[in-house]
Amino acid sequence: MPYIANTEEDRREMLDAIGCASMEALRAAAGVNLPPPALDNIPEGRSEFEVSRHLERLAGRNATTLVNFLGAGYYDHLIPAAVDALAGMPEFYTAYTPYQPEASQGTLQAIFEYQSAICRLTGMEVANASLYDGGTALFEAMMMAIRITRRRRAVISEAVSPIFRRMIRCYCGNLDIELIEVASGVDDSAQAELLAAADENTACVLVQYPNFFGTLEEWSAFTAALRERGILSVVSSYPMALALVKTPGEMGFDIVTGEGQSLGIPLEFGGPYLGFMAVRQKWMRKMPGRVVGRAHDHAGRDGFVLTLQAREQHIKREGATSNICSNENYCALRALIYLSLLGRRGLVEAAELCAANALFARGELLKIRGVKPVGGNAFFNEFIVELPLDAGEVAGRMIDRGFAAGFPLGRYYPERTGQLLVAVTGKRTREEMKQFAAAMEAVLWN
Repeated sequence: MPYIANTEEDRREMLDAIGCASMEALRAAAGVNLPPPALDNIPEGRSEFEVSRHLERLAGRNATTLVNFLGAGYYDHLIPAAVDALAGMPEFYTAYTPYQPEASQGTLQAIFEYQSAICRLTGMEVANASLYDGGTALFEAMMMAIRITRRRRAVISEAVSPIFRRMIRCYCGNLDIELIEVASGVDDSAQAELLAAADENTACVLVQYPNFFGTLEEWSAFTAALRERGILSVVSSYPMALALVKTPGEMGFDIVTGEGQSLGIPLEFGGPYLGFMAVRQKWMRKMPGRVVGRAHDHAGRDGFVLTLQAREQHIKREGATSNICSNENYCALRALIYLSLLGRRGLVEAAELCAANALFARGELLKIRGVKPVGGNAFFNEFIVELPLDAGEVAGRMIDRGFAAGFPLGRYYPERTGQLLVAVTGKRTREEMKQFAAAMEAVLWN
């Protein structure tokens, strides 16, 4: 087969060594009755120039000039130019797992500062050096709770991102884990129903803050009730919102995760993303991923090292707590640069602008005949409106007018075909929001 490097001679030698006359005989001996893959539909090879042209044409089909009101977990925030300038320094191009601290002090210090920033943002005590993305981080938090409690049941709210829930179901496909999904309210997480679904076999309850519908909820009494029953509380959070609202740590969550894309990482048609995780110190040794700590040498000088490495796969093999091998350092670095550039006050101002813009845009949309609000709870920068037409159809027609109008909830919630989830960031101007409402009105009524 062309994509396998082994030659016919290599295959012959291997077959002779195991006593099989042919690949067909090997498949038969293994009880596998699969035909070889058909290669007829693979086109002829092209030159480098032809491939470049082909990829350019494909990339040209992407819509890159739409005015973006689409969120659902991934947001079009303003990113200062200095983030690209600093993160683009050659020293960071090949940052990899810094197992040799004597050669990696810069990378290790950057990770340490990133961990510190995540702890301050979430109100938690310990953070790791990052995970793949927000959905993976939430799954890893669930597995961490299962290791801590030695229970095999998890409860998750349907107000958690349906994308994250689908990822978790995929990861759990071959695991002995019972995953219970609890229906949400109109715009809330149905806390009473979540508590009722959690029993003595439950390891954790997974929720989102703000939830997938954009709603802000108070969780303090909920986490306290779970703690009394020995159940861990896990939340997936939106880091930009945490600059403005009560932190998960203040509300008593045991494990905090989230998608860090909004912290200086641009939207790039599906990635890269950045998962973060922060926990209470007593759970630190059960946390996946790398952890950087500050140390001192024999002369008392500060230094940075990968700490708690006894958890990792190169030491504990199959018994490792941490099996996160791929490196997210570059995305974590961008997040650190972004947070450092804005500072505490700047991050609060950015979040305040998001919230103010969302209130303005919602008000403009609700002036349109037939557009109604959904739910009455507080929100940050994302909200739901009910349209008189199918929201998916409206969103498609809005693209022709230059707007990514929002996320049609009917895609994952079949009973919500008329509802549109709209996100507004500080990047949107008042003129754009007025034009957005005017285009929406034209699509609905012209």
